[in-house]
Amino acid sequence: MSETTKQIIYLDNAATTPMCDEAAKALSEALAPAFFNPSAKYKPSAGVFENINGARALIKSALGGLTGDVYFNSGGTEGNNTVLFGAKGRKGSRVIIGEGEHDSVYAPAMELKNSGYDVCFAPISADGSVNFEKFKELLNENVSLVSIMHASNETGAINDIAKFVRATKKVAPDAIFHSDGVQAFLKLPLSVASLGVDAYTVTAHKIHGPKGIGALYVKRGAKIKPFLLGGGQEYGFRSGTESSPLILSFAAAVQHEYYKFDENYSKLCNYREYFVKKLRECVPNVAIITPLENSLPNILSVAFENVRGEVLLHCLEEDNILVGTGSACASHHESRFKKLFGLDESHLEGVIRFSFAEENDIGDVDYVIERVAAHVRQLSKTVRQ
Repeated sequence: MSETTKQIIYLDNAATTPMCDEAAKALSEALAPAFFNPSAKYKPSAGVFENINGARALIKSALGGLTGDVYFNSGGTEGNNTVLFGAKGRKGSRVIIGEGEHDSVYAPAMELKNSGYDVCFAPISADGSVNFEKFKELLNENVSLVSIMHASNETGAINDIAKFVRATKKVAPDAIFHSDGVQAFLKLPLSVASLGVDAYTVTAHKIHGPKGIGALYVKRGAKIKPFLLGGGQEYGFRSGTESSPLILSFAAAVQHEYYKFDENYSKLCNYREYFVKKLRECVPNVAIITPLENSLPNILSVAFENVRGEVLLHCLEEDNILVGTGSACASHHESRFKKLFGLDESHLEGVIRFSFAEENDIGDVDYVIERVAAHVRQLSKTVRQ
């Protein structure tokens, strides 16, 4: 075993990522000099406000969002809730969300359903992507809001958002179209202007930035009511004193990832390709859930035969290998998704999500697969007995 494998091998980057040096440095440097309230009238505060707007411009550029504005918030959950509750239209109107949305979209949608809205769930395919033909069947002139994630946090499957937007606007031109881009941001080439979305959610901690800070892109003219009312910060869209250190750290992470995008994308593709090759060679009857030709390069969801995913997770933890069984945000989330993947009974409980970052060492793959194969053999043998 190499020296590297004696340390933690972190393969749950879809849950959160370690902060990059640039983001950590920006946060540390901003904590003291940026303590001024950006809304105050004296010059030091004006400087903080200018720095925030500089960060805003950088993130807007990375999003390709020249047709809209970027507003800072506390992260993906707040961004998604803001749109679901702020753009829902009149009571009784139709709201369409993907069946596989993150709970920060799914739970607000259920609240709207309980409040009298016609909430419909667009079915997903076994790979986690939204079924476009089934989605079109749900469209009518009464649709006020659509929310379809750009890429699945469970499988990495990519939805062709521009196609969904065109179909929606053709039938319901005034509907607000939102996409949760938390997993896709800086993992895919992106232009929200080209996608045509009215709103797009991102967060910092998925791209090596700090937790507790995110942003919502809103297309100009899109009618979305503010979620938090108060002092009118963020140009009246999101009240609350801005956390300038977190914002500047977020911007540093975006800059770091944006300018290394091509290099990182290539690394992730190579890493996952080798990981899949070794997995298929060493582990019999493994089911690959992630659609490898249409997915983010950093997520690989698989199902092992006659194994419980949570048990395997803890076995690998003993080897200092950290993986996920799906979204870390809700205890019931995993069971909701397992039923949607179309797995047979022998694979249903064996779902594991490996998610990578550019820092992962391809030299560790052989060791990881060796330990996975050994645990799967032992656990499946126990089940058969």
